[in-house]
Amino acid sequence: MFKSMTASVMIAILPCLVVAAEPGKETGKPDHEKEPSHEKEPDHEKEPSHEKEAVLFDGKTFDGWQGDTQNTFRIEQGAIVGGSLKQRAPRNEFLTTEQEYGDFELKLKFKVLGEGANAGVQIRSRRIPNHHEMIGYQADLGDGWWGSLYDESRRNKMLATADKKVVEQALKRGDWNDYTIRCQGRRIQLWINDRQTVDYTEADETIEQRGLIGLQIHGGPPSEAWYKDIRIRELPQHDKR
Repeated sequence: MFKSMTASVMIAILPCLVVAAEPGKETGKPDHEKEPSHEKEPDHEKEPSHEKEAVLFDGKTFDGWQGDTQNTFRIEQGAIVGGSLKQRAPRNEFLTTEQEYGDFELKLKFKVLGEGANAGVQIRSRRIPNHHEMIGYQADLGDGWWGSLYDESRRNKMLATADKKVVEQALKRGDWNDYTIRCQGRRIQLWINDRQTVDYTEADETIEQRGLIGLQIHGGPPSEAWYKDIRIRELPQHDKR
């Protein structure tokens, strides 16, 4: 670009002098005409937030959480444990955050023990008043449901089902696994051990996209759901689509 100069300065220098563009400044095409980058990056790393990752569970206390910590949920070996391998779970139970979240990336470790065990992580959910149930999206856990997205107590159906082959390759049964849950705008994405299992966009614009996070142990046979290293990074609010 040419920089403007006063008449007095121009007399002192060559009239044809051109000032070069400042380093780091763009001098070419408008943004919409620039060449696209071909660098590949994981979907869940796009549009990084300026917010720092926050720890939701300190490994020692239920600070910041609410639920049945007398009979259903306990802390053991630095993890939240729901249920028991010695007796049946009489009904679904949820341990929930006290704080609500909208757009975020949630990361945690889980393991589910017991034959016929079922569990899950509630996101953008609410407690049903005067009831033990929750309503909202659930990142599911359990045989036939690993890594799938279920609509708990609302539409009561699977919204997106994980590919069984992908799950079998990714899942470490009876051991610790990583769960990544990304919610931004009306899009929800799930990964188990860095293998994507769900990429779902909510079509119903009347459905709330904000709420509590909850850890579930499903009613049924003797079983345990273990959760630890729970951390969250809030994301910039995305356009609702």
